Amino acid sequence: MAINETVNEAVSEADLLHAGDARLLELFRESPPGDIPTGPLEGTGIVRWGGSAVARPLARLVRLAVWRGKVFEPGYVSNRLTTFDILAIVAQVYRGPSRLDDRECIVVDYSKISLAARGIRDEIREVGPGLYLGVVWLFGYRVGWFSLRVPDVTGRND
Repeated sequence: MAINETVNEAVSEADLLHAGDARLLELFRESPPGDIPTGPLEGTGIVRWGGSAVARPLARLVRLAVWRGKVFEPGYVSNRLTTFDILAIVAQVYRGPSRLDDRECIVVDYSKISLAARGIRDEIREVGPGLYLGVVWLFGYRVGWFSLRVPDVTGRND
């Protein structure tokens, strides 16, 4: 089955940055939702255009200046913003159908409790152990990608 083959590929965060939009779509569609994460996850923004020459520097800039990841609590998530890790822009988290393929995913829904991000919906699926691929929807249009990973407590993250 394609779902299990994809999860067993040992996909890394670097692979996601270099994948391109078509491969990210394929990977998302082939992956299971996984468990809803708990605690802080490290985030990386992924652009849909420009290839890897643009993706890596832009991801670093976004991480340094704007968005560093998310913190999951039962039923809710907060975004980690700026180098000071300010927790803001809260959303509800639940399982639901993806807008991409109507299969189950983890939904991060800002529409009911966030004034600042009311038009945003994130959907995530686990593409590798502790590594999630997320798609960003803005007012029903797919506008971007991101990854979330469980931090390496041994201090060996890239």
